[in-house]
Amino acid sequence: MSQGPLRIGFVPEHFSTPLHFAQKYYGLHATLIPFPSGTGHMVTAIRAGEIDVAIGLTEGWIAGLGKETVESDDGGYRLVGTYVETPLCWAISTGAGRPDITSISSLKGGKIGVSRIGSGSYVMGYVLADQQGWLAENASFSDTVVLHDFEKLRGAVNSGEADFFMWEHFTSKKYYDSGEIRRVGEIYTPWSSWKIVASTKLAHGTTLDARVKTLFAALDHGVKHFEQNPDEAVAYISTELGYTEPDAREWLKTVRFPSRTEGVKDEVVENCVAILRKAGVLVQGKGLAPESMVLRVTEAGP
Repeated sequence: MSQGPLRIGFVPEHFSTPLHFAQKYYGLHATLIPFPSGTGHMVTAIRAGEIDVAIGLTEGWIAGLGKETVESDDGGYRLVGTYVETPLCWAISTGAGRPDITSISSLKGGKIGVSRIGSGSYVMGYVLADQQGWLAENASFSDTVVLHDFEKLRGAVNSGEADFFMWEHFTSKKYYDSGEIRRVGEIYTPWSSWKIVASTKLAHGTTLDARVKTLFAALDHGVKHFEQNPDEAVAYISTELGYTEPDAREWLKTVRFPSRTEGVKDEVVENCVAILRKAGVLVQGKGLAPESMVLRVTEAGP
């Protein structure tokens, strides 16, 4: 394939700050393509050959590879790196004018809004239902409403098209502060939250395209810069990404990026797959096995 700049899909939220620093200061020669609708959209894009590498939510990537049917024989991508080591806090939101919804228990049998089938917002609905015991009662949700992006999700819980949705806490917070939506509760991922994947055109057998290795090196520098320059990170997040300065500072206390982004721990993938099988998102014996989802690198390609 072409040896031009990597096309990297990412979610344009606060988590993307080390990626921004990698490109600004550390020679990351790549085309950054924003996907505000999230990981589910990037799964489709990387399989379609629209992007080469992507940074997204662990559960979205793993659900995509573990499904019974995939859009290409090899699943289209492999897990190659770890971007965030801490869990993600998913805030659970409803409409501002929904007095009938007072707690997480009020959501049982309701309509869940998701960005896409297979996205983090979709997968975590099953994890929530499993944690609450609703799956065992066969009484989780009456409908799954696909709404594509955060703005439409907020509109849907206010119009009644959906009863609730889940999105990252700090991205949701300013809409709680403005009174547009209301917070019902939260749920944390039982795994480290962000992974890096590469197309199987770049990651195949035990070989990884050398440009992805270069990406890891630049990202590692970007992470170090992020950690050593918190004021610059806060300034970028609050001026370019739409967060308040206090929220950006508070988020910095909750997140931990790895010092080395290359590689994925087997136990993280195995744990995620086990929970997604328990929650009914994945079925044992279907899709890729956990050990096949991660590229085992022994050499870098040209």
